Formats: sequence, structure tokens, C-alpha cells
Amino acid sequence: MSGVAGISTTPTQLTGHDGRLFQKRPGMENLRFLREMAWHNAGFGSLRNVRRIFEDYEPLFEPTVVPLPDKEEEEMTNGSDVPVEFAPQEPPTSPKQKAGRYYSAADYRALFLSGELTPTDVANAILPLIRRDTTPPGRHSVAWFNVRVDFVLRAAEESTRRYQNKQSLGPLDGVPTAIKDEYEMDGYMTTHGSRNDYTGKDVDPETGLNTNWCVRKLEEAGCVVLGKLSMHEFGLDTTGNNPVFGTPLNPHNQGYYTGGSSSGCGYAVAAGLVPFAMGSDGGGSIRIPSSLCGIVGLKPTHGRLSCLPTQNHCNTCAVLGPLAADVRTLATAYSVVGQPHPTSLFPPLPPAPTLLRSPSPASPSAKTLAVPTTWFSRASPSVQTLCRSLMQRLVDQRGYRVVPVDLPMLTEGQIAHAIVVLTDASTLLPDTKGLTPANRILLALGRTTTAVDVLLAHKLRRMLVAHLARLWRDTLGPDALILTPTTACAGWPVRDPAAELRYGLNDGDTTLASMEYVWMANFCGLPAVSVPAGFVVPEGAVGAGRPVADGEDVEGKVPVGLMAMGEWANEDGLLRFAVDAEEVGEGLKARPPIWEDVVELARGVKGDAGREVVV
Repeated sequence: MSGVAGISTTPTQLTGHDGRLFQKRPGMENLRFLREMAWHNAGFGSLRNVRRIFEDYEPLFEPTVVPLPDKEEEEMTNGSDVPVEFAPQEPPTSPKQKAGRYYSAADYRALFLSGELTPTDVANAILPLIRRDTTPPGRHSVAWFNVRVDFVLRAAEESTRRYQNKQSLGPLDGVPTAIKDEYEMDGYMTTHGSRNDYTGKDVDPETGLNTNWCVRKLEEAGCVVLGKLSMHEFGLDTTGNNPVFGTPLNPHNQGYYTGGSSSGCGYAVAAGLVPFAMGSDGGGSIRIPSSLCGIVGLKPTHGRLSCLPTQNHCNTCAVLGPLAADVRTLATAYSVVGQPHPTSLFPPLPPAPTLLRSPSPASPSAKTLAVPTTWFSRASPSVQTLCRSLMQRLVDQRGYRVVPVDLPMLTEGQIAHAIVVLTDASTLLPDTKGLTPANRILLALGRTTTAVDVLLAHKLRRMLVAHLARLWRDTLGPDALILTPTTACAGWPVRDPAAELRYGLNDGDTTLASMEYVWMANFCGLPAVSVPAGFVVPEGAVGAGRPVADGEDVEGKVPVGLMAMGEWANEDGLLRFAVDAEEVGEGLKARPPIWEDVVELARGVKGDAGREVVV
């Protein structure tokens, strides 16, 4: 589960901004009159006021849309003239490279193929940085929930031997990555960021393991999975705040949150520890940390990536997906984990370079950017400025055209999404013992929702999906993209560290601002991608809130993202757009102050034959 809409300011007043009042009176969530008051003040009953608009629609409980076979796409996929992997670029430390260059999966691959480094060298360089079980803990260990050193070194050594024997498995063999603590991986406990053990009991009949299908695909591709990453407890907010295991703070500015709920993923990628990580997204939880940490993130079409053999804990809205330091690595990871489970109706994916190749002839709508002007204007002025500036670059340098579009029922849609996600969560978690105060109140709101309101939310979902389908079919064209900021706010400051990081946080207003745009892709099942759009000056600094000019040196500058949503199963179009945005947006990314040069660290340990990591 991942991300939930905010609940205005009244629940914040009930729990205290950092949850301390709720901590002192843990039974408050059981007081019916308080739950109902908060529920009504949050607007959860407001769908009844407009029900006549959509009550004749059948409810849509799960927004899975499977594409029909496309003969032209199959021919392109089967073509032999496209490489199966990307070539490396110059190293990030090269003086020719701008400050935003990270190591890509292709960079690691080239180092392994040349023999300059091995996957074991890289694993031994990273492990001391991320382990919690050493004294002192690794300096980035707060982003990791658990690391099985034996698993990591075994995978790295097996990959090293494959390279030595010239039997590499492909573009991700030996590449370091990590997974959110929502994925099942045999040998690891799953807590969903809580004190409780939610490890899945279902196993794959073929392997006898509970390992998630996406993780299995990574292992089959030869990835070195560096353990499980931190997350916001049960994915029920968008800060990444976690009083249970500790909160990873934004690598660009330690006075800000990473965003969540895939907070450890955003941190690990932005800090340079891995070129990509696997997160989940039920309400922006891939895209929000991608935006706030200045990286790229893909929320796939609903149902495209399998959660089997265990259940999707929010199957009405949530999906799995990658966050990455660059778009080509993002596409490579997606092409691997997106291979369909045997029970899936989705078609196989081609190699990443094929995904990024424009079809010929080009679709007339492939360069159309639809901008919902009124909705767009709800973002802060600096966020709007940065996003419009990147859009203009795409128009001027890549031939895109911008058209206005109107989308209905946006406020009601965000409320409906919140109703559905909270109801799912409260159904899965009837026992809230051990959960943080902020989440107990959210789950209490979910238990307060009536069946009538849940049905209205799903009816509204059907109406929105039908509207979007007609919009792409009759007006925009199937390859057009809908563009908005990723978040309406520029980052999320940690305003009271001593209290927030100890007790948790419930700030409905900022949650709403962070989720202003992201909810639609989850609620309607659309694929979406977030790309960096620049930076703003942080709170407390001179000129706070203004956009940072290209090349301007501003300490603690806060990243901002631009989001594109596509028609169902148009991930390839989104990835091509993201490549264009990355190329015209050179200078809109920067490595944070705590960025780790893993390759240089690995070179430092390479000479120690048989070196053991300190246990």
C-alpha cells in the first residue's frame, strides 16, 4: 500500500501536528463521535452531494485495462536492428559531465565487462554504508530496513563468476539495486515499515518461495539485491516519516523529507548508492519521492507488474514500479520486471532500447502535451514556473505542441481515491495495535466510511475512466500525454524535527498538496512518469521559494518534478517523453551533497583479494 490522500486540517488538530496527543491517549481512534467528526470534516461524505452526476455508472472496483495486440508493435519488438542494451556514457566524475550525472546501469555493466571492477567489488563498497548491524551503523543505513550480507555477497560472487566466464545474463547482471519493504523476498521479513510482521505466507508452486515476481525477475537478470528499503508505515502518507525504524531525510537538503511512501528508494537512488530501486505507488509513492529527490520514477499501468505469489495490499489503486537515476536505467529495469507473470493478460515487453525507439511512421499525437490549465494553476508559483519552463524547452527543442484540456470532478476524484485507499487499508488492518498514532487515526477514518460512500467512489472512478478513454480516442489521440507538476508544493520541510521524527506526523494540508496531481493515475489505472524540472530555494534561505536558475549555486536547493500521464499501456510513450525531458533538461538535475561515488569506493577495495565485510 502506498500513499493516501490527506484529510484536511481537522484530524491534524485532533492528533496534534506530530501525533503526541494521540500517543498519550491511544484509545482516541475508538471514540465514534470523534471519528465521525473527523470523517465529515475531511469531506468524505461530500460525494453524496453530487451523486446524481455519476450514480448511474456501474462501480469500477479495479482499473485494469489490458491492451489489444498491436501488429505493428509486435513487428517493431521482433526487429533485429535494435540493440538489446544501452551503451555507457562518460563517468559522472568526468569534467565533461554536468553535476547531474549519476552512474547508470549501463556504466556498471561496462565496468564489469571490461574487468575494471566486479560486482563483488561494488557490493563490498556499498555494504559498509548501508548496514544497521555494525558499530557504528553505516552512514546511509537509515534508508535500509534490513540487509542480508550473505545473500548480497552470494549474488555478487555468482555474477562475478559469470563475467569471468563470459556468461553474463544481460544489462542488469551484477548491477546493485534494492527493494521497498513492501516486496516479499525469501529470507527477509516484511513489515511494511511497522513494528509488525506481515511476511507473506503464500508461495510460488514452482519455486516454493514467497519471493515477489518482480524480485524474481531481478534475480534472474543477475541483479545484486542489497536488501529492503525503508518506507512510510503502511504507505499511508507521503513524507517518508517513520518513527519505528528512523526517517531517511532528503539527500539534497536534510531539513526536508524525501517524500514517500517509497522514501528509502528515493534516498538510495538520489544518494548514488544504487542506480535504481523498486518501489510501489498507490497514491504517488513512486512519483512523489522521485520528484522531491530529483530523480525519475515510473508508475506503470495498473496490473502490469505482478505482486504474486502474495497479494497486492491495495489492489484497487496500487502498483509496483522502478525509481532510477536516469531514464535509460529506468527503462531497462521496467523492461525486466515488466515481463508478465504466467497468469497475466499483459503482453511481454521488448528490450529497453526498443521501448525507447519511436515508431515509424510517428503517431500524429505522439508529441501532444495536454495541459489542464486550471488544475495546473493549483501548484505553487515556483513549481508552475519550473514546469512550464521545461515544457517550453520540449516545444522549442523537440517539437512538442501544448494543447489545453479540461478534466472533470478533480476535487471529488481526490476524495474518492482517499475513501477507497483508506477503506482498503482499514479492511486489511482491523487491528491497529503497534501502529503509529498518525496511522491509527487514518485507519479509523477508513473504518468509519459506509458502503454507500465506497460504492459512490467506485462509480465516480468509472465515470472518470470513461471520460479519459473518450478524451484520448476522440480529442487528443492515443499517444498524447497529460502534463501537470508532480506535486503542487516544492518539497516538504521537517518543521519540528525533535517531535516529528519521534512521534510521526499528520499534516493533511501538505499531504493534499503533495497528492494534488498524482492520485488520478492510481485511481484510473494510468501509467505516469515523473522527471526533474529544477530546484527552488529552501525555506529559511534568502529568496525562499523562488526557482533556482540553471547553474546557480544554492545550498540545500529543493528538487521539483514534472509529471506526464499516458493512456493505459503507453509506458513506452512516457519513457520516450522522459528521455526528451532529460536531454533538454540538462542542468535541471544535480548530485546532492551526500552523493556517494560508489565506483571510486569500489576501486579502493578492489585490491583486497578475498576481503570480508566486517560482521
